[in-house]
Amino acid sequence: MITGAHVLLYSNDPEPDRTFFRDVLKLRSVDAGGGWLIFKLPPAEVAFHPSEGGAEPVHASHPLLGGVLYFMCDDLSATITSLKAKKVRCSRVMAAPWGKVTTFKLPSGGKIGLYQPRHPTAINLRSR
Repeated sequence: MITGAHVLLYSNDPEPDRTFFRDVLKLRSVDAGGGWLIFKLPPAEVAFHPSEGGAEPVHASHPLLGGVLYFMCDDLSATITSLKAKKVRCSRVMAAPWGKVTTFKLPSGGKIGLYQPRHPTAINLRSR
């Protein structure tokens, strides 16, 4: 039985990004050893989109599906305001058919998506 999901984010500078997730986003974590933090994520969902080319990432010698991370929120404007108070700058908000979307930079320069969905979400579905 599947009990959870583990998301890998590849960073050019993981230590400050871990600190950002811990101190700015206030995500709780466990130390897997040597300061290697594993973060508890908010409830999640997964969707399959057609690939736009490029090679599949390889991890543990296995080619795996690539992914993009978007955090979801109920009120994008309020979330942006909250992040701004923590000195986090978001990109211009764009309207998409699936929601209002922005991005924010991690200390490494990597970007994370943030959006307020307009579509039905799977977040509150009960497990079978």
